[in-house]
Amino acid sequence: MPVPMIFWLFISAFLGGVASLGAQPVAYRFEQVDSLQAVEARPVLVFLRTDWCRYCHRMEHTTLRDTAVVRLLNTDFYFVSFDAETEQDVQWRGHTFRFRPTGRKTGVHGLAEALGTVDGRVAYPTVCILNPAFERIFQYNGALDAAGLLRILRTVSGGG
Repeated sequence: MPVPMIFWLFISAFLGGVASLGAQPVAYRFEQVDSLQAVEARPVLVFLRTDWCRYCHRMEHTTLRDTAVVRLLNTDFYFVSFDAETEQDVQWRGHTFRFRPTGRKTGVHGLAEALGTVDGRVAYPTVCILNPAFERIFQYNGALDAAGLLRILRTVSGGG
């Protein structure tokens, strides 16, 4: 017996709704961005975060899962989510960026300092946008909601 069309529409709508709940932007590593720019030039949005930052987690679970934000990040930007306290060296743009201890079991990565420092300090979260030539064109220290980030993304991408 054939399955009614309404059943398939229901299943499709349900699976689409479930998929949008877990939508996340495609994330790249800094080491990948140079070769991606060679294929298609796009601005780069860098999300500087830490594991302990509750505002970072809030942005990850709300702002960066908003369907419109995810869609725009995936089509018009390269998205890099970077743990500012990672101890791994990062080779990028001809430089080696390293973790710099600042105390016992604390520190900051040199790349996070290079991209996220404002008035001599780094705050989390920080959103930094680089143009295709890797020049910083936008920086915001603090949490952004989806509407605020969308306005910024649309302005940078030329969409309003």
